[in-house]
Parts: sequence; C-alpha cells; structure tokens
Amino acid sequence: MKCYFLFTAVGPLVILTSFDAVTNPELLKRLSSKGVNKFIACEVSLDLAKARYGNHFNIVRQDLYETDDLRVLDYSGHRAFHTFSFSELGSPIYFESKEAVIADSPSAIE
Repeated sequence: MKCYFLFTAVGPLVILTSFDAVTNPELLKRLSSKGVNKFIACEVSLDLAKARYGNHFNIVRQDLYETDDLRVLDYSGHRAFHTFSFSELGSPIYFESKEAVIADSPSAIE
C-alpha cells in the first residue's frame, strides 16, 4: 500500500492505494471517477501517515465501503495541507488528462 498527497483543483487530498504508482492507468480511472483528472502527487511514507492520522488511518484502511484499490484518507484540504511539511513529501509527480486540459482552457469558459 502507498500513500499520496494530491494537490487537486478542489484542494489537497491524501489517499491510500494498493497500486504501485499514482500514474497506474487503473488508479487514474478511479481518481477520474471521483472528479480528479489533474493533480500533482507526492508520496508520503506510510509510517508518517499512520503517525499523523492515528486510528483514523487504520479505519480508512479497513473501510469496506470503498474499493480495495483506492481509499481517501483525508478529503479536508485545510487539514491535509497542514498535516505534512513540504520537506516530508516525496518528489512531485505531475498528471493531467486530456479532458482536464480542455476543460481548464480559457476558451472553455467563454
């Protein structure tokens, strides 16, 4: 299992996943189904996430209401942003789907 801090259009999220990489096509499909089509992701060590979220980490990890491949550990952008220092995050990984680029372009607004 891996933990990622995602900077998204709607704010920061912290996720847990059993996929080997945040850019795995199946994980990207699951994120897209939640409206996340463009993000900057940084890996967070599982030990650090467990330490910061305590029992909540274990509850989310065992939550039966979400898929086994993706669990949202923290959807509160404010809390997620202040839970970790930038120095605790891994190197940034950038992703944007074609749909995200088209939807975010200035001509799409007009």
